[in-house]
Amino acid sequence: MRRFFAILAVIAALGACADNSRSPERQTVKRSTTPVSQNPEARQCRAELGAKRAGFTPLPDQYYGGGCSTVNTVRLASLQADTSALSLANLGPVTCPLADSFAGWARYGVDRAARQILGSALVRIETMGSYNCRNVAGSTRRSAHATADAIDISGFVLADGRRITISSGWSGGSAQERQFLRVIHSSACKRFGTVLGPNYNAAHHDHLHVELRGGSFCR
Repeated sequence: MRRFFAILAVIAALGACADNSRSPERQTVKRSTTPVSQNPEARQCRAELGAKRAGFTPLPDQYYGGGCSTVNTVRLASLQADTSALSLANLGPVTCPLADSFAGWARYGVDRAARQILGSALVRIETMGSYNCRNVAGSTRRSAHATADAIDISGFVLADGRRITISSGWSGGSAQERQFLRVIHSSACKRFGTVLGPNYNAAHHDHLHVELRGGSFCR
């Protein structure tokens, strides 16, 4: 009888080990994560981003369910202006094509406008983030943020120490600051499919929303 119960105990222990090897956490990771995208378009995009001297790390593809994912994304550490590197604040994963357009806009649209209008180079772009698994406000449609294909930009820091924000500068800043923000808004409309700012609605009073999707929707 003792031998019988000992055998049962061994069988139970082996069963427990098998269950642990298939824990829900491990199954979720295996199901939702794939390696860094290596398709030709993704590799080409990363090459172009590197040619712009952006500092970035390619990220594994992640699928979160419910229409939310980060596929062919990078984490940007810095961008390159004409004469110096630009730091970034609060920016999460962004799709590589969006990062590529963002890099071009930062250098040719924002830094050059800052030097021409405000007399000082750009050193930092502040954002309110990128990826966020959520819907477009007031709708059941997934936002471009849900696929890391949108960035919310809130402010800019210049080499002379000035900090210009959308919330305070769009309507309440100096004439030069207001001109600068409108010029970079206009230049963004030439590089992104959708650009939304304070003139669009109250929800955008403190940032510029830029995304690649859309047919040149600029507000």
